[in-house]
Amino acid sequence: MNSTTPPSDGERIAKVLARRGVASRRDAERMILAGRVQVDGKRVDTPAVNIAPDARITVDGTPVRAAEPTRLWLYHKAPGLVTTERDEQGRDTVFDALRADLPRVMSVGRLDLNSEGLLLLTNDGELKRRLELPATGWLRRYRVRINGRPQDSAFDPLREGIEVDGEQFLPMQITLDRQKGANAWLTIGLREGRNREIRRAMEDIGFTVNRLIRLSYGPFQLGQLKAGEVLEIKRRVLRDQLGDELSEGLDLSGEGTGEGGGKRDKPTRRPDPRGDRGPRKDFGGKPGYKRDDRDGDARPDRGPRKDFGKGPRKDFGGKPGYKRDDRDGDARPDRGPRKEFGNKGPRKDFGGKPGFKRDDRDGDARPDRGPRKDFGKGPRKDFGGKPHGKPGDTGGGKPAHRGKPSGSRPQQRGKPGGQNTGRDGGKRH
Repeated sequence: MNSTTPPSDGERIAKVLARRGVASRRDAERMILAGRVQVDGKRVDTPAVNIAPDARITVDGTPVRAAEPTRLWLYHKAPGLVTTERDEQGRDTVFDALRADLPRVMSVGRLDLNSEGLLLLTNDGELKRRLELPATGWLRRYRVRINGRPQDSAFDPLREGIEVDGEQFLPMQITLDRQKGANAWLTIGLREGRNREIRRAMEDIGFTVNRLIRLSYGPFQLGQLKAGEVLEIKRRVLRDQLGDELSEGLDLSGEGTGEGGGKRDKPTRRPDPRGDRGPRKDFGGKPGYKRDDRDGDARPDRGPRKDFGKGPRKDFGGKPGYKRDDRDGDARPDRGPRKEFGNKGPRKDFGGKPGFKRDDRDGDARPDRGPRKDFGKGPRKDFGGKPHGKPGDTGGGKPAHRGKPSGSRPQQRGKPGGQNTGRDGGKRH
């Protein structure tokens, strides 16, 4: 076999290929063993060699470009996509659905065909390998819907760790959130990523998963990212989240994203065929229209909006002599400054009626009879036009009883003379 013996200094060739985004380190080793890799024009048949930093590498005859700064993207995978570069069955893949302006990227871990949610993408195979290692210990949270009406105790075997088809699954964090019809929603956290781990574990205890959404991968959250959208993490944020151990040896220079960019990528599924959405004189094919920021609809372009309410306006709503009423915001006739009612003493003219004033008891207009007399501060001889008290009595006693001299008890109904009788007219004993 025609092979070369690269120098002992430098880095392992599989690591270099992974760092340059060709493949993960494990896949790069397979490519080397298959004879697909050449260094300085000579084929390498073992991954256990180091190469110089300036060595020229080709894979399948295509030169491998120099390593770019490490980048990481968040991607919301939709169900129905395969997490692989090429599918033997011709199904749509995650990489087919990505934006055309993205560089060559690799997925950190996988989500199966029917699963959805957060998928990490990177251009650095070394970062991919580090984040996939079980030793990293990052918690991955999932929102899971299963068919059935389980009790919380049904998940105790998974919380303790079970063996499925000869594989030992680590303990899972499981919370039974709610029951909705014939399905139950769970939140599950695990720290390893075995093939279809959650689905297989649920089937082992008698439940079928009919929806699975990954919510987070370590410190990275799905958040409000919509299906198909991609969002790049700023490199300074990536440095903070990875820490010194995971970021060692990676190129995380720069504060922005991409090739020194300073802006965060806008989430988008595909490049917008409508192009730039800046100010347009012609909106929706109608000259003189523009986009209304309140609801996004087209509105006639009447120029800059006037700021309403910054001083009295003589002309309100197209009606001269009207102004805005602060009580309800409607237009009212402008009668000048409002007079303050009832603050400057009695008014001779109230409501357009001379001799009337405001009654403080109910706010209505009453005839102005001068100061009110204080009622009840002594006996009054004349009360309502009816003499009161006993004949000759000048005090404030009760009105005299009809048909009976004063000094005796009031006359009872029935017999004259005040003798007490019952209701039937008979005497009471």
